[in-house]
Amino acid sequence: MNTWETVVRKPKKNPYRWLIYIALIAVYVWALAGVPFSGFKETAGQVMKSIVAGIFSPDWDYVYLPDGEDLLRGLLDTLAISVLGTFISAVLCIPFAFWASRNMSRFRAASGAGKAVLSFIRTFPEIIMALLFIKAVGPGSFAGVMALGLHSIGMLGKLFSDEVENIDRGPIEALTASGANRLQVLWYAVIPQVLPGFLSYTLYRFEINVRSATILGVIGAGGIGTPLIFALSTRSWDRVGIILLGIVVMITIIDLISGAIRKKLV
Repeated sequence: MNTWETVVRKPKKNPYRWLIYIALIAVYVWALAGVPFSGFKETAGQVMKSIVAGIFSPDWDYVYLPDGEDLLRGLLDTLAISVLGTFISAVLCIPFAFWASRNMSRFRAASGAGKAVLSFIRTFPEIIMALLFIKAVGPGSFAGVMALGLHSIGMLGKLFSDEVENIDRGPIEALTASGANRLQVLWYAVIPQVLPGFLSYTLYRFEINVRSATILGVIGAGGIGTPLIFALSTRSWDRVGIILLGIVVMITIIDLISGAIRKKLV
């Protein structure tokens, strides 16, 4: 055989491929069968025309109202809820992250308990937590801040824990061999390695919280979602249009700024 010739091997056929396809089709058919559909209403076309006309002719006067709530105040309220909720979760999740990290504990059961706690926190969506806090402290921005802050602990704690588990053990072993105590090892060997990742994940979570804060306002947890649901209920489509436009612009600007910062951190 010529050494310059290449042997092209045919890929092995998976005998279970068709079974996988059939299973996927069966899952989709089962899912669609469980969705009830009774047809469109007679007024659906007229309502859609009104919605599209209002969205493409937004109420520009609502951008700023000197004597009342307007678009700018609602967006700033949403932004404040997101900032505070992210800050609370980023600070409180750090102990949980080290608790759930396998390389920070001698006992596997301890890190397993930390992971279980973070998983338990993540099971509750922001809306459920917001409803609970609305019942506890009343409707408003404070309920939204607490809901975002508590829910984000579960997700940020999981990401922070993964970052801690992926650190280089070399600096830790060097400081330990030189006689450094546990606090010194944590401050000089662990924190410098995980801090860029922590900041990057926090910014990413902040982007998510901005979108979540918009939704939480719909159920009374403050922010731009409150005037949005009022405009929808009164069918003020021109006001709905300007609110949606403001949300899109705000989220786009935040994504661009946050993305640029995260590129420099990582």
